[in-house]
Amino acid sequence: MIDLSKSQAASPLVHTVATDPGCLWNKDATVAIEAPPDADVNPLPEARWSPDATRTGVCGAVGPRVIALPDGGYRMYYSQILPRAGFPVGANDYDNSTTRILSAFSVDGDIWIPEPGVRLSPQAGGAGNFRVVSSEVVPVGDGGRLRMYYECCSGSQAVTNSIRSAVSLDGGLVWTPELGTRLEAEGHNYSAPRIVCLSGGRCRLYCYDRGRGIVSAESNDGGLLFHPDPGVRIAQDQAFDSHAAFAPEIFCIAGGSYVMYYAGYSQPNRAYILRAVSDDGLLWNKDSKPVVSPGPSGYDSVKCSEMCVICLPQLEGEPCRYRMFYEACDGTSENNRGVWRIASATARY
Repeated sequence: MIDLSKSQAASPLVHTVATDPGCLWNKDATVAIEAPPDADVNPLPEARWSPDATRTGVCGAVGPRVIALPDGGYRMYYSQILPRAGFPVGANDYDNSTTRILSAFSVDGDIWIPEPGVRLSPQAGGAGNFRVVSSEVVPVGDGGRLRMYYECCSGSQAVTNSIRSAVSLDGGLVWTPELGTRLEAEGHNYSAPRIVCLSGGRCRLYCYDRGRGIVSAESNDGGLLFHPDPGVRIAQDQAFDSHAAFAPEIFCIAGGSYVMYYAGYSQPNRAYILRAVSDDGLLWNKDSKPVVSPGPSGYDSVKCSEMCVICLPQLEGEPCRYRMFYEACDGTSENNRGVWRIASATARY
């Protein structure tokens, strides 16, 4: 949760909320961001299609990250999966697919309009013809600049990859990649970066380290050089996350405690949205049950995965309302693959 209406500076205010969104969520009926149909494997970024068009999982939309804008409204960054030259099955063979980072705008968090232009291509982001994924956009310093952290993967998920960054001076539409890597280590595959701003200009990066779970690293220079924290924040050690603990969404409750939602894979073809709490952002206690589970039918029949949470426009005299956007897979293709879309759920009390 990054709310630039509270602060355009790199401050804990950008992800501090008054109340805990909790464990109870109602799935929304409509899709926030639809996947391109099979017939459009080279779509315009602003393209919109009929929900009834034929889709078999060739293309997809994943990795939603939403920022609340300073002057109102929201921008969602997401990764669009497309076939790479010579690999026509696209997202159904994810290791051989290509992705690019796009954006969409919403006035109210309900209806999303894809925006023209590519925010970051894999070529510009350092991934060649493969994938830039899971963009995390945060303010830099106090001058109004934004930084995007993203996964850069120039091959299969088995190869060493990196977390890299780009900066924007125009509020988040035009992005210039920065030199170097923010987090990289031989033999590690890092993905789904998330940033929490700390006091004194420090920040903490959380991400998935394939095979281990969710790890973290701290920066003392405003978010360029990160030093790994000892240990693992969320281990892959319980029934719902035994295959993978992935893609954290972290925010601070007024008063100082932290809440995390994350994707838990019990097996490669089954994913849930789970929750944990912490007093210090390092030691986390998991809830015993998922907060969002697959199915029983529809867009998320087999997987509810990488997510983000926003505070919806507040009604006078009413408490803050929360909406969660998550990548959803319908399992309609071979081996429970299928169409990846961005769906949503709204907190209930």
